[in-house]
Amino acid sequence: MKQKKEEALFYGFHDEERLAAAQKSLHRLNIPSRVVPEEKWYEKVGYLFGMAGFRASKPVSPEDDDGFVFPHEVMVLRGVRGKRLDQVLAQLKADGVEHIAYKSVVTPFNTLWTLRRLCETMQKEHAYMAAKEESKHE
Repeated sequence: MKQKKEEALFYGFHDEERLAAAQKSLHRLNIPSRVVPEEKWYEKVGYLFGMAGFRASKPVSPEDDDGFVFPHEVMVLRGVRGKRLDQVLAQLKADGVEHIAYKSVVTPFNTLWTLRRLCETMQKEHAYMAAKEESKHE
């Protein structure tokens, strides 16, 4: 079985030093990374990774732009699973890149989603898990 290409996308990082540290961590593990400009939230995840069969989406027109802004840092990994994912997270932690709250791995389903949908889905999952954790402590 052919090894899937490992790569990462970063989105919503406003602290340049933190972004550089995260990219350096991944570089140490031979995982190339790119930064997705904030205005590209409407693109499909598959396109952003340059996957076959995906084309650029038509830019959002000013009248259709609802001002979407995702205020959190996002890291999306492709081809990274299992023990390798543990290794990536450990390397980030060792390099002082503490807690990137919104992390995802590429799946056959979310390649078809826009980056916005992926971010919103992660945010809903975080809210659900936080509520679940809080109900344990009541």
